Amino acid sequence: MRWFERKIRRYEHRRWTTDDNRRVQPFHWGLEHIGGSSDDPNPGAFVREYARKAIESSREWYAAFPAADYRLDRENVLTFLSSIESPWPENNTVHAQLFPPRKAGPGPAVLLLPNWNAKWHGQNGLCHWIQRLGITVLKMSMPYHDRRMAKRHERADQICGPNIGLTLQANRQAVQDARRCLHWLEQQGYTKLGILGTSIGSSVGYITLVHDERVRAGGFFHVSTYYADVISQGMTTNHVWESLRNHVTLDELREYWSPISPLPYVERGMGAGRNTFMVYGKYDPTMLPELTRQMLDSLRRHGADPRTLELACGHYSLELAPFSSSCNVDFGVRRLNPEGEPMAKFVINGVVVQGLGRPLDRWISELRLSKKNFLRLRAVSEAQSIFN
Repeated sequence: MRWFERKIRRYEHRRWTTDDNRRVQPFHWGLEHIGGSSDDPNPGAFVREYARKAIESSREWYAAFPAADYRLDRENVLTFLSSIESPWPENNTVHAQLFPPRKAGPGPAVLLLPNWNAKWHGQNGLCHWIQRLGITVLKMSMPYHDRRMAKRHERADQICGPNIGLTLQANRQAVQDARRCLHWLEQQGYTKLGILGTSIGSSVGYITLVHDERVRAGGFFHVSTYYADVISQGMTTNHVWESLRNHVTLDELREYWSPISPLPYVERGMGAGRNTFMVYGKYDPTMLPELTRQMLDSLRRHGADPRTLELACGHYSLELAPFSSSCNVDFGVRRLNPEGEPMAKFVINGVVVQGLGRPLDRWISELRLSKKNFLRLRAVSEAQSIFN
């Protein structure tokens, strides 16, 4: 193991141990959350059949109509009722923060879905960066997060926990909430819609993209195959697997949670022809890179052509420079102008460099030759919209 990899892995472990509120929760089948009965004598069979039907009719399972109570307050916080009523009232009101660009009028817009246990102000820096590109951002709070967190809870364990039925319901709720956000953006006149997700937001975002034709582009940070694979093999979810492993096998869990996993929809060809950009860490201990490569291989076998970027980082360390800079550059300007070449403007060591007329891949390749320049690289607001 090289010194840089060791450094990244030590950072990942240090960040993981910073959160001291992870608890091994008791296992529950949670059939009452998916239309079953808590006293069913064969809960595994019920969940298996439920999952099969959900996959077969996923467009109906994930369908969401516009909310009747959209409200945008003076602080640009959008609220509305979720289409799924959970047992926790505070979770049933969706909150989303709007970041409009300086230029008035509906241009392109991105729905941003944050990572697991993200805070209210989490990823606001990314929102402001995209906002400076002239793109509207609507950042949705995921179910059971920040203002939607259940009382007397410190973590969003309902959306990723050892309750089989509740985890299914919470992730389904996340996709339906995301689609209601897209409905609202459409009502405001936005027609060029994209989606950007991180970690669990990446999973929810990809499933949203393949079920909603209005989404023209998707950027996904951390990518994997099955929900169960991440739970059973990831460092940050090992406390969840510790509760599950004595009650279900990995194969059973893959089957139970298949409706909330990206891979089954890829294998049904639903990702073919969709415009996606996927970023992953070479040393990610949560969404393991071998799982990401399996996902990418499956996408290409089933008619998709995702643009990808592998970085020498992990899960938490993706947010650090220079990794976050390279993601921002690629996501913000990796679109082609009518002549087939990218239009972008960069600031390198205080010197403005125009990227029009040169292939972006060559730009990034050359920039990476100079570590000093690469660390100082930032894209600015004259980048061409990713939705052209």
